[in-house]
Amino acid sequence: MRILTAMRTVRTGKSTRRFLGCRAAALLLAVGTATGLAEAGPEVRVENVRRAYHNGEHNAFTDLVRWQDRLWLTFRSCPGGHMVFSSASVRVLSSADGREWREEHRFSVPKRDTRDPHFLVFRDRLFIFTGTWYSGEGELPRDQYDLNKHLGYAVSTADGKNWEEPRPMEGTYGHYIWRTAARGDTAYLCGRRKPGYAEAQDGGAGDGTEGVESVLLESEDGLNWRFRSMIQETMGNETAFLFEEDGTLLALSRESREGARLSRSSPPYVEWKAQEMDRFIGGPLLARWGDRILAGGRRHSEQGPKTTLYWLEEGGLQPFAELLSGGDASYPGFVDLGGGKGLVSWYSSHEKDEAGQPITAIYVADLVLVD
Repeated sequence: MRILTAMRTVRTGKSTRRFLGCRAAALLLAVGTATGLAEAGPEVRVENVRRAYHNGEHNAFTDLVRWQDRLWLTFRSCPGGHMVFSSASVRVLSSADGREWREEHRFSVPKRDTRDPHFLVFRDRLFIFTGTWYSGEGELPRDQYDLNKHLGYAVSTADGKNWEEPRPMEGTYGHYIWRTAARGDTAYLCGRRKPGYAEAQDGGAGDGTEGVESVLLESEDGLNWRFRSMIQETMGNETAFLFEEDGTLLALSRESREGARLSRSSPPYVEWKAQEMDRFIGGPLLARWGDRILAGGRRHSEQGPKTTLYWLEEGGLQPFAELLSGGDASYPGFVDLGGGKGLVSWYSSHEKDEAGQPITAIYVADLVLVD
């Protein structure tokens, strides 16, 4: 599929438990489908919405992959909540069918908040990359957030049972790392940073600002990274990647509270062409589903934040489903299961516990293309 026809050019230089009580199960059965929003492209049914994980902590920022005949789900879990805490950890679950999940691994980094974990299948191994804020002990006050102290960490496994210890990713210090993609023997990674690593500029984790760049990093081993090109010289933010068959690299970026950007680069990935999108998309996802491209992320609505799925069309993002979500929510993952079926993950705070307090849990649902 070829997209991005009319764009301006941007040129730059060189063993888990299931926490589904009867009450929660009844709720999920009652809302087992999502609102259809199809404007273009095939219709999609969202079925069997179910809570995959909740342990009383803040569980968020999901990713999904299929590897070695199993489905793998990862996310951040933190007893302190959404913000930056040294008590955060990354959990890794696996499933044979997307219904029964078991915990395979959990890791953390001392004095750092591990968050936004993302999978990459690369060189016969399953990698997880996580961006980490230096937090010291406990919670880091928001006015002390500093991108210059940010550092990516990687873990990997060859069999899903034996995992390497978290290793700092060379070349990522001062970068807020996010999604990855691989083609051939090279992996590519999104990193946000301050221009010149300037101390005086805001390094917060919120929406992109004019003082934040977004760059493409590359690696031959998943551990040692170097600069490849500048994706955005301003408003750099979370970016999802997807390769087209001819090697073209697509990049969907959260840019501000009002909009997003879709960029495109051909080998050797030095120059980028960019198209401003007409809608905001937070925690963006890009994935291939059959012969189409699926996108997903948070959108703002009159009812609050909603996790929404889209078809990526030449005219932009066309929504086709709104997932059951509310409050602190979004950051979806997706796996194409074949035969017109898919599995989507996300996190949400729409449910409450027995005391009436919101919980932040991990959810999955089946997607079915309608003939």
